[in-house]
Amino acid sequence: MSLVNLKSAVAQCDAWKSIILARVGGAQLKVMRMDAAPYPDETHDYPEGLLVVDGQLNLTLGDASVTVRAGEVFIVPVGVAHAVAAGSHGTLVIFDT
Repeated sequence: MSLVNLKSAVAQCDAWKSIILARVGGAQLKVMRMDAAPYPDETHDYPEGLLVVDGQLNLTLGDASVTVRAGEVFIVPVGVAHAVAAGSHGTLVIFDT
């Protein structure tokens, strides 16, 4: 078993560069720092869980926009293009494979 301090882990991250905290089963648990800059479209062949620990994440999925606030999780389905709009800030935990 191990204990991870998210504040310490995210302090080591450059903005928008995730670090892997652990692998659990077939999944990866990652953390990253959001710095209010936009992040371009990406698409994955796996679902992706986005948990906002603090701050907020402004997602764009096609013509739709979603704001994910601290304490909320958004699941991006397989194959759905998504981008981060400007203004997203804080700490983001990502669950993926």
